[in-house]
Amino acid sequence: MDGRLSLGVEKGHVELPDGPLLVIGADMNSDLAAFDRENTRLMARYRDVHDAMKAAGWASDPAPEGPFAGAVVFAPRSREAQRAALRTARERTAGPVIVDGPKTHGIDALYRELRGRAEVSSAWAKAHGKLFTVTGGDFSDWPAEAPAQAADGWWRAPGVFSEGRIDRASAHLAELLPAALPGSVADLGAGWGYLSGAILAREGVETVHLVENDRVALEAARRNLDDGRAVFHWADATRWSAPALLDHVVTNPPFHAERKAEPELGRAFIRAAAAMLKPKGGLWLVANRHLPYEAALEGTFRELHEVGGDPGFKVIHATRPRAGHRTGKTR
Repeated sequence: MDGRLSLGVEKGHVELPDGPLLVIGADMNSDLAAFDRENTRLMARYRDVHDAMKAAGWASDPAPEGPFAGAVVFAPRSREAQRAALRTARERTAGPVIVDGPKTHGIDALYRELRGRAEVSSAWAKAHGKLFTVTGGDFSDWPAEAPAQAADGWWRAPGVFSEGRIDRASAHLAELLPAALPGSVADLGAGWGYLSGAILAREGVETVHLVENDRVALEAARRNLDDGRAVFHWADATRWSAPALLDHVVTNPPFHAERKAEPELGRAFIRAAAAMLKPKGGLWLVANRHLPYEAALEGTFRELHEVGGDPGFKVIHATRPRAGHRTGKTR
């Protein structure tokens, strides 16, 4: 936490409005010290953040009800997601919108862009970022948070993984899936549904559980997959419990937290997959080749084979989860 927002309020660089406050884009590391919990509503996009914020005593909701006296936007990295957040804030309040963001998220460019369409205060620079207030402005021509259909026919949304194209690694994994995947399947980190669409095209599939942390991506997946066998779960894949043990898990797990590579994220997906599979179940995983997942796979599965890939990534089929990792949990 950089403390830029609370210090900016303390020093008078920005002023929080009196009354209910909408906060967009906050996470566990956001500077919330200046906010009154009773009057603050967090707009939840990611399930792990939503759960952590509620556990910490904050009011968090996917669609907080107004009216709001003003809003705070913690700027995301994606330019289109920034625009969507500003549009959402302006649609939900006529009051001031305070924007906080680090330089690594392109806050300087956002500031310049906003000055061309609204009244914007001078920016206070602190801790490698900027803080400023936006008054008025019309952002109705900026992208909405809700999914939109792209030229290739897929529904996507600002800020989702592979928001502008089909991910190459996912496409390769989809090609390598066997012709039949009989039984129940989970797509962990399902995104906007590309891999699940490939799974549903295989023979014998009875159910596909799309497990996705990003609420907006999951809404796009709902629009992409008109199939009664698809079941949608807004959930952290590393904590989700299947309703019954599964036959297959397919995943292209995330491996970044902001700009930093975090291989533990992928390892957590591997452990979660092993826990939800039947004794003879199998995991189909694609990952960047440099990521050190083999030890985690060998520790949770009895058999694993690299079935494809290229110099940039690898596709692994791991089967027969070790007994100590099959929890048998049901939800």
